Amino acid sequence: MSAARKLDTTLAALADPARRQVVDLLVRGPRAAGELARELGVSAPTMSRHLRALREGGLVEESHPQFDARVRIYALRPEPMVHLLQWLEESERLWSEQLAAFKAHVETTP
Repeated sequence: MSAARKLDTTLAALADPARRQVVDLLVRGPRAAGELARELGVSAPTMSRHLRALREGGLVEESHPQFDARVRIYALRPEPMVHLLQWLEESERLWSEQLAAFKAHVETTP
């Protein structure tokens, strides 16, 4: 998958406010799907759909504890966020350069 496509997938996964809340919760550490659903006040099927979108977007990974294969634990994957941050930094650099050039132009124009 191209870098642009990966970025599109990451942004699409983060487009929903509930999914961003899930990411905010997972920043503090891995959590079970049921725990995430309770914290957000949504049903298990709704949480399942959000987690599937985050998983397909590459933002989270799923594991099963040895004691119970029915339990799904979700944790953040750092790679998509690193790529998003790099893209944002590059965009900011380009905009900063454009604004500096515009400022210089305005200041030298009578």
